[in-house]
Amino acid sequence: WAHAEKDGKVTANSKEGGEKTAMVSQFMMELQGLKAVDGEDPPRILHFNPRIRGDWSGRPVIEQNTCYRMQWGSALRCDGRESDDEDESVDGEVKCERWKRDDGGNNGDGGSDEGTKRAWWINRLMGRRKKMMTHDWPYPFAEGKLFVLTLRAGMEGYHISVNGRHITSFPYRTGFVLEDATGFAVKGNIDVHSVYASSLPSTNPSFARQKHLDMQSMWKAPALPQKPVELFIGILSSGNHFAERMAVRKSWMQQKLVKSSKVVARFFVALHARTEVNVDLKKEADYFGDIV
Repeated sequence: WAHAEKDGKVTANSKEGGEKTAMVSQFMMELQGLKAVDGEDPPRILHFNPRIRGDWSGRPVIEQNTCYRMQWGSALRCDGRESDDEDESVDGEVKCERWKRDDGGNNGDGGSDEGTKRAWWINRLMGRRKKMMTHDWPYPFAEGKLFVLTLRAGMEGYHISVNGRHITSFPYRTGFVLEDATGFAVKGNIDVHSVYASSLPSTNPSFARQKHLDMQSMWKAPALPQKPVELFIGILSSGNHFAERMAVRKSWMQQKLVKSSKVVARFFVALHARTEVNVDLKKEADYFGDIV
């Protein structure tokens, strides 16, 4: 249910100059990765945020995004208008389906039946993507009403359906892979009855057969050469920055020169104040062989 909230994004200034509290009703569903740094929130591989009340636009919206090291990406917002024909689809699905809007606008034609029919005939004559003239559905979430939400991972992105009807699709983003999701979180103004997981992938949802896991021998550093090297690269890193080191191991440390005996790259890592972090660091150093 909605609750009062004071926040710069959801409050407005009254005529008297005071701050007006807005009523907020929303929930968040997230796929989360491993926490990279202490004191920071874990990465959001997928952030799904339906806002029934309290959005700055004044309308019910669905916002999706990704976040790493407290830095949010560019949000995908669905506000009841269907995605344009020019917008890229996700596995053949539109990013945003349409629903009834409070202002009467459904698809940019004023929301009237005549406007919808006219747009449908024009699109058909021009050979654009076929759009079924279906019932104008309301916003998929309502306060106090039960719903069944389904999250599915496709080849190009995530697909979310509510009560069996497709609502939105969110394309995969670089650096946010499904295999990095180690946690599932649901929070906000919602009572969860049950969570059911099925068909969880054991490999990357692609045609590649090899699993690219972090602790694999392919990311190990080559042994130190017995002869002088042409270039030595030292990389400063903190003890609990495992994710950052893995990003380096998987990217430019795979270059031919770095893998050869001409160039050597090593991480310079200081000990951490927490013993458990140092224990994990010791295991990492013994396995990869690239930490000084």
